[in-house]
Amino acid sequence: MKLVTFEAGNQTRWGAVRGDTVVDLNLARAMYLASRGQEARYLATDLLDFIRQGADAREAVDETLEFLGSRIVEGISFHTAAAKLRAPLAHPSKIVAIGLNYGEHRREQNIIETTNIYPILFPKFPSAIIGPGDPITWDPALTQKVDYEAELGVVIGQRATRVPVVEALDYVFGYCNLNDVSARDLQFDERGGRQFTRGKSLDTFCPLGPYLVTRDEIPDPQNLALRCWVNGELRQNSNTGNMLSSIAQLIAFITQGITLLPGDIIATGTPSGVGHFAKPPVYLKPGDVVEVEVERLGRLTNPVK
Repeated sequence: MKLVTFEAGNQTRWGAVRGDTVVDLNLARAMYLASRGQEARYLATDLLDFIRQGADAREAVDETLEFLGSRIVEGISFHTAAAKLRAPLAHPSKIVAIGLNYGEHRREQNIIETTNIYPILFPKFPSAIIGPGDPITWDPALTQKVDYEAELGVVIGQRATRVPVVEALDYVFGYCNLNDVSARDLQFDERGGRQFTRGKSLDTFCPLGPYLVTRDEIPDPQNLALRCWVNGELRQNSNTGNMLSSIAQLIAFITQGITLLPGDIIATGTPSGVGHFAKPPVYLKPGDVVEVEVERLGRLTNPVK
């Protein structure tokens, strides 16, 4: 199931994409209950609330979509051209990002690999989240070395503490495209203070979307093509199978001491091809367009302004 947050009819809604149609699941659920003579009520306030409600809410969605079938109901179903997609999740409790999780990204930095590599964790603030089509912006007085990083985002579906590797994927709700936009001068340069978290968490520095695709639609998250284009030029081209630590291993590692909550996002790392380590370096500039695509998750497009 492709779940989205979207705007239609001057309202922010959440729902599911079915072909070229977006269904408002709250209104569809109310319609279903009314048809059965029950009190019409909504499923959830937003997509994050829906995730937090767990399996019962998911069953209610399946039941509602089965009832709706292929019908197009005015005011409930919207053509995708008439729906402005937003970030699927705007306010997760946290984003846990992973550094240097692809050997190729380590090699482009001349980092010598060892046999015992622990995942590198850092926070990316939720206030950085923007949706598809939203502009990536920054103050040029603050940073002039802004870079892209195409990543697979993993959304947690239930509270996770001390999760063993063999059970870890059971805690996943779904997957989405994520762009870990980075101010390299703030992150690496002495004049920028070498402030890793600040360089990763500026406003607009976490494009997300366009969809949140549920786990059942992605049978093997470790075999997904991952690409990034800037102005139509392919810059990154890899596969999630090249991760040094798998999604299951990351969840197990994080939850040994950090509890993950429903809706939390793991940014699983980026492969080679980022602008900072090109020769010469190539940074984003106003007028650029960045596209991130993980196989089966749609394409996330953001202009730079």
